[in-house]
Amino acid sequence: MTLTITPEMPAKKPPKTSFGERLFALRTTRGFTQVDLAKALGTTQRVISYYETKGELPTPDFLVALVRVLGVSADELLGIKPAKLGPDNSPEQRRLWKRFQRMESLPEKDQRAVIRLINSLVASNGNGYSRASAHR
Repeated sequence: MTLTITPEMPAKKPPKTSFGERLFALRTTRGFTQVDLAKALGTTQRVISYYETKGELPTPDFLVALVRVLGVSADELLGIKPAKLGPDNSPEQRRLWKRFQRMESLPEKDQRAVIRLINSLVASNGNGYSRASAHR
């Protein structure tokens, strides 16, 4: 008997139920991998994968934890209300926001210089962002 180990990861399985689809969409929109979400919930990646692919509804305690970590209502997660998957929670915006928050460690003079640079770049691209609105 020969045992063969393939160096490939198993194929990703698409969500099979509406709950799994919603969980997948909310997780990815919020910038979480399955591993990230599992860590935030104190569980394993397999549990997240199970709920996404098998789509069974989680226990009430787990549902509450998902709602808190994903920043949605239970109605959105359960499909009673449409989920807000808008661009304000995109992974790119989260990444940029984290970088922008690092600016707090700079001296105030350097913070003002960064804001002037951003204002200048945005204005030069014709995005209609005024300097006055940056100082609010």
